[in-house]
Amino acid sequence: MSSTEPRSLIRDLVSEVRPFDEREAEDQRWMLDWIDSGAQLFRLEKPANPPQHLVIYAALIDQGSHSVMLVDHAKAKAWLMPGGHVDPDEDPRRAVVRELREELDIAPPFHPVTGSDPLFLTVTQTRGADSHTDVTLWFVFQADQRTPISPDPVEFSAVQWFRLDRSGWATDQFDPGMARFVAKLSQLLDR
Repeated sequence: MSSTEPRSLIRDLVSEVRPFDEREAEDQRWMLDWIDSGAQLFRLEKPANPPQHLVIYAALIDQGSHSVMLVDHAKAKAWLMPGGHVDPDEDPRRAVVRELREELDIAPPFHPVTGSDPLFLTVTQTRGADSHTDVTLWFVFQADQRTPISPDPVEFSAVQWFRLDRSGWATDQFDPGMARFVAKLSQLLDR
């Protein structure tokens, strides 16, 4: 890829997301301004150089049980989706597939309702030491709770399926965007 292709691709992916609420619309505007500014989009050095960088989430959805798989992330000390940083000049769609292989040793298909486009996006300040801004694209995958997985024990303390219709997605236990993501996804799946 040439140096302009990844930026253009990422801009297209961000532009195509239809915001669920005003918060997501604000995050989308911020992301487009950030992309257009020419700023470095990819993390170059751990943990936070540059202090804002592109991240992906993989929402593994088992439609039969109306549930999502989350991982108890060791560093973040919260239930999050599997995912990670997009490597320099990497297509975020390839990054999310790569992360699923690395973290869970699985290769599920993108969900037929969303295809390979992100459904949701957030701009979030991370917790703890070395706090930085994750600029996150949330992708959705078709999954089955019975599929064997091999979670990375260094990254995750546990893996669990959560019902999408559960009450409460407390921001101290889950990603701060989780409740809004679940509402947007549920609305889409219920159509």
